[in-house]
Amino acid sequence: VVTINYKLNSKFFMYAEGQLRGVSDFAYPDYYELKGGFGYYLTKNHKPLIGIGRYVNYKNHSLEKEEFRVWLQDIYDIKVGKFKFENRFRAEKSWFYNSLKDEHSDRIRLRYRLNISMPLNADKVAPGTLSAMAYDETFFVVTDDPLFARNRVFGGFSYQIDNNFAITSGYLWQREFANSGNKNLHFIYLGLSVNIDRTKSQ
Repeated sequence: VVTINYKLNSKFFMYAEGQLRGVSDFAYPDYYELKGGFGYYLTKNHKPLIGIGRYVNYKNHSLEKEEFRVWLQDIYDIKVGKFKFENRFRAEKSWFYNSLKDEHSDRIRLRYRLNISMPLNADKVAPGTLSAMAYDETFFVVTDDPLFARNRVFGGFSYQIDNNFAITSGYLWQREFANSGNKNLHFIYLGLSVNIDRTKSQ
């Protein structure tokens, strides 16, 4: 995962992210997503965003399903001592095309994620800081059954390399709920975060 956050000024920022995943084939990526958004700082700890993205699944190295998604997001951070509690809410609208079945469909989904992080070797995050983090995210599909469709649990560590770059690694467990039967997915996560603050160069 590569994530870029670009702070334009004291109020506006841009966001972009790219992901590769091995879902059913661990040796070969069979899923990717490209997404981006435009956000606004209501306060230092409160930032809504509007985003769009393209999500693609492959099967046997051939295109299986494409998704175009738009979403509204709201993030509100609460800090208690060294702990940071990030509350992320999302409302999504998706349009799908399954090329193998030549089928079109759509979906409305709501998500909530609570991410808790804490620096381990410093009082706050700065270059050289190692942090521990864990989150739980719930997914609700209001246009389908069951309503509670997915749950994600993540645990890992993050290292702040300098003012612009940080790396994160950990384990992610995903539980898919369906009337036909539930499914568990397991991922080893590796991410690079790039933060660019244009206001510091002005």
